[in-house]
Amino acid sequence: MVVLNELLPGSSSSSSTHHHDHDDNHLYVYDVFLSFRGADTRNSFTDHLYNAFLDAGIKTFLDDEEIETGEPLKPELESAIKSSRASIIVLSTNYASSTWCLDELVLILEQNTKFNQIVIPIFFDVEPTDVRKQQSSFGEAMANHKVKMETETNAEKISEWCERIESWKKALTQVADLKGKDAKDRKETEFIKEVVTEIHRRLGVLLSNTLPLLIGMDHHIRFISSWLTNGSCHTPIILTVVGMGGIGKTSLAKYIFGLHSTKFHKSSFIEGINRRCKEKFTGLLDLQKQLCTDISKKIELHVNDVSVYTCKIENALARKRVFVVLDDIGSLDELDALLGNKGLYPGSKIIITTQNASLIERCAFFNSHVHPNHIEVVLKGLYKTQSLELLCIHAFKSRNPKEGYKEVSENLTKYCDGHPLALEVLGREMYNRDVEYWEECIKKLKKEPHFSIKNALHMSFDSLPSNDKELLKTIACFFVGMDRVLTETVLNACGIYTKSGITNLVDRCLLGIEFNTLMMHQLVQEMVQDLVRQESPHRPWERTRVWCHEDLLEVLEQKEGMQNLIGLAFDMRMLEKEKLSGPLEVKTDALSKMHNLKLLQLNYVKINGSYRNISKELRWLCMHGSRFKSIPSDLPMANLVALDMSHSNIESFDISNLNRESGYSQCFVSILKWLIGSSSKDKQLLGSLKILDLSFCEQLQSVGGFLELPALERLILRNCISLIEVCESVEKCVDLVHIDLRYCYKLKKAPTSIGKLKKVKTLWLDGPNPRESQIKTCDINPSDIRIHTQNSPSVIPSDSKFLTVSLPSSLVSLSLANNNLSNESFPMDFSCLLMLEELNLNNNPIISMPNCVRTLSRLRTLFMNDCDMLISVENPPRTVTTLLVRGQKNSIRKIKFVRGMSRLFFAGVKQIPDSPFEIDGMVKIEAMACVEKKILHSLGWTNLEFIEQKRLEASTKFGSTEYQTQMYYNFGIFTTIYEGEEMPDWIKCRSMGSSISFTIPSSSNNLRGLNFCFVETTSCFPIVLPLIKVSNITKNHTWIYKQYIDTVTVDGNDCLILLSHWLFGPNEMRAGDHITITLVNIGSHGIQCTKECGISVLYEDEEIEEEEDVLGYYKSWGHRIGRDLSHFRIRTGEYLLYRMDVDDNRSPSGLVDFNARYKAFSQKKKPNDQGRSQHPNPSLTI
Repeated sequence: MVVLNELLPGSSSSSSTHHHDHDDNHLYVYDVFLSFRGADTRNSFTDHLYNAFLDAGIKTFLDDEEIETGEPLKPELESAIKSSRASIIVLSTNYASSTWCLDELVLILEQNTKFNQIVIPIFFDVEPTDVRKQQSSFGEAMANHKVKMETETNAEKISEWCERIESWKKALTQVADLKGKDAKDRKETEFIKEVVTEIHRRLGVLLSNTLPLLIGMDHHIRFISSWLTNGSCHTPIILTVVGMGGIGKTSLAKYIFGLHSTKFHKSSFIEGINRRCKEKFTGLLDLQKQLCTDISKKIELHVNDVSVYTCKIENALARKRVFVVLDDIGSLDELDALLGNKGLYPGSKIIITTQNASLIERCAFFNSHVHPNHIEVVLKGLYKTQSLELLCIHAFKSRNPKEGYKEVSENLTKYCDGHPLALEVLGREMYNRDVEYWEECIKKLKKEPHFSIKNALHMSFDSLPSNDKELLKTIACFFVGMDRVLTETVLNACGIYTKSGITNLVDRCLLGIEFNTLMMHQLVQEMVQDLVRQESPHRPWERTRVWCHEDLLEVLEQKEGMQNLIGLAFDMRMLEKEKLSGPLEVKTDALSKMHNLKLLQLNYVKINGSYRNISKELRWLCMHGSRFKSIPSDLPMANLVALDMSHSNIESFDISNLNRESGYSQCFVSILKWLIGSSSKDKQLLGSLKILDLSFCEQLQSVGGFLELPALERLILRNCISLIEVCESVEKCVDLVHIDLRYCYKLKKAPTSIGKLKKVKTLWLDGPNPRESQIKTCDINPSDIRIHTQNSPSVIPSDSKFLTVSLPSSLVSLSLANNNLSNESFPMDFSCLLMLEELNLNNNPIISMPNCVRTLSRLRTLFMNDCDMLISVENPPRTVTTLLVRGQKNSIRKIKFVRGMSRLFFAGVKQIPDSPFEIDGMVKIEAMACVEKKILHSLGWTNLEFIEQKRLEASTKFGSTEYQTQMYYNFGIFTTIYEGEEMPDWIKCRSMGSSISFTIPSSSNNLRGLNFCFVETTSCFPIVLPLIKVSNITKNHTWIYKQYIDTVTVDGNDCLILLSHWLFGPNEMRAGDHITITLVNIGSHGIQCTKECGISVLYEDEEIEEEEDVLGYYKSWGHRIGRDLSHFRIRTGEYLLYRMDVDDNRSPSGLVDFNARYKAFSQKKKPNDQGRSQHPNPSLTI
């Protein structure tokens, strides 16, 4: 006979109950501890139970060694009991004869009382009564123990025996008093399966109740949980959590492991891999042994070879359905040793946390024949409200700041910039501190990072190669927020390898790139800057880089000792005025001692003196807001690769006229060239210059002397509002790839030689606004445009002088925005622009997409925003993946795509159109008065003529408009909205409230569709339209439909009616299917409710033979119910029928995950996809 009783956590057989708080810091090593009498069950029941636990992935402790009667409990057994979540006690015939077993029993029950340990006693061939009353074998055993006690002569030992026997008796009584389950007639295998199932259930509840609260991780937890429980063979088997140090990767992985580890045959969490490998020579081998112990029954302690253990791990992973978390992977060696390359058993899942995203797909596992799928979750920190909540939990033990602490709490939250570790560390440090302490600490942090936070981030820096360390230091001090191309150009000239370096820093989450701009987390930047500061803590002039403005004042006063300085940045606007005794004027003598200076930034600084002694090693000179009227003649520029004079007072730029502009003789210019290191009279003063930025120089009138700039690659003249002329010699800059002439209002002519340039990829010619044109074309060759000046907002005068400009065939990006270009302004053919991938036609009075656009065979992105006269966009090239037609005054009526186009990102049509509008295959809108009667009849809609003249005010998130009652069609759903309180009389099946359920009746005819109607009432306008959720319970399919419009206002009525017709394919709805339709209100805050809803089922009428299918056009659309809707399937398996604008980063009703946070990978990337920029928010697919 076998009886199973369960002792619930905290329960007791005593009448009095003691409540103990759970110890959150209790460390669990095992799921189950097995207590048993070896002589009775080791080779039978207990062995079978132990193996069943292992097969179920339940980590179980079983001791194979016997112990002599009377010996004390071994320390390792006591430790195992205390570090187990549950204990199973196999009470067999001779259990009580072992003092060891009885001591285990006492300790187990103590753990239950103190720490809520789950206890399950199993009565194996014994009666609970015999255990309770110590009868039969239990009575004999206790009598034997008493005899042994009486044989003792030592009084102290007799007392110990007496206490132990009493505790044993109480423990046996407590266990036996539990109500049990008699399994006398049960098969052992069935019973063991029941025990395993019960342990699984109880452990799962325990884990869910003890897991810590993770703030800001809800989306990630839901997404990863959905991935773990998805058993599809197409689901990726490896998920990587990527993020900078302290961002929460390990915490998230622990939480997920706690939730799901018991659902797999085997599971293992290997924590701190990179750190443990560095701390100990045998660290990697120890980790392999730990993994083997967790997922395999056997471990060979005498094996000390990493490669041997890798083979053992590979074999174990291939034999069982496992769940493994490899936390903090730092190198390929670690990953290869712990994962191998032979693949996983079906249904297994691996989670890897790392700061280096590039490691995963370079490991042996991915280079094997297995080709596993892989998905990446990127942690980027918490939002402001989440950050404040986390800080307050640690600082105030509350979710909100204490009274009087709001401002300092928000300031500290801003400093932490969403970094969870920083918020926790600083929050704990601020606990029970006054406001003055907070304020002082915030000031201190700005000068010196907190050591705990710095140490967490420092590990990432230490693992970098020396080149990347120098690169990170330089970026942190000078180039955060700067253009990537500029940074790479300058630092390459300084001998730093930037291409691979920046990629590595991005992969390690130490650097980010947004719209080609270098971004860095504030805490990372401060950590790196502090490393530079530590080069010479008290003598800043001895450091390699100086960027702090307070330090710079001290540096400028020094006369020597600055040979280490390679970079200096100073922005006058950043210096506190109260620290100055008077106007600050920098003398060039202070810079002359910095002989190795390569990077110099002096923004809005007044400078006096000669420049001839400034370092000839300069590679980057940035002088925003300079008062120079022209480039100083004695400035060493021979090695300069980037010159940035933005926002300065410069009036002309022409190096070839340097001597005339400065008043110096040709002889002096020759001497000047000798001073800058030229031994040849033909050496150009700016012969190495690659980037020239004169943007926002409002007094600049002319740019020339390009013969002296043979290496120039980027010419930036944006917003030079006085610019009149760009010299024809620009053709000599044969390496030019980027020309920016945007918003140069007075530009009278552009050089005809631009068309001769063979490498130009980007040409931006945006005009000031659509009525003040700079570009007009007329009777030109296919790839020519004309640029002119127009001083009035009227049409271009007939006597305007034009200059033909041939567009370079090498162009990749072309912007013609704001230039008053009509359709007639464009040539018929742009096919000569073979490389063009991006075309910007924003803010031009075109009425349709110009025909020449269709000839662009490689076009990927097309901008036509704010083209107020645009009516149609038809058949853009099938290569287009991004189409933007936003505009506040959108008049667009039709957008038609070429069949077979790949996935497309589309954004536009921000307001409800007041006339017919259609996006091919996506949405169609027209006034109800214009809808053909035969279409309404085919939908089963009758007697609706009265609504045709009604008017509504509807809005999207972009704005509102008044319009006639309209018909909307998308996703196979027809919808109209009108004021009223009564549903049409042909809606037969009705229900009060916001949901209705029904079973589709049998019929000899095929189901045509489903009409659904509801009445929405409110006490306050506007009415927020609810989501419609249709579920086929029988087939387990659910569709959630969000209306194209957001809100509606009905004049003179507090009720509106929404009527919709749903087309279904032949397999979505059949007779006998149970259907539930529910309305989900979003954003109404309880001020509106659904009064009534109803449905009617529509069948094909076989007696009426129609010559044509009236709805055939609508049924041909690809994205509708019954067709492929895979792009609209969300993580829950439901289909969200909603097309989000690319600007919409919200998750409607919390139903959609933030897709931008999750990146899916395949094993092999297509060559033609590498290096292409992807749209930031792929919310719409076609």
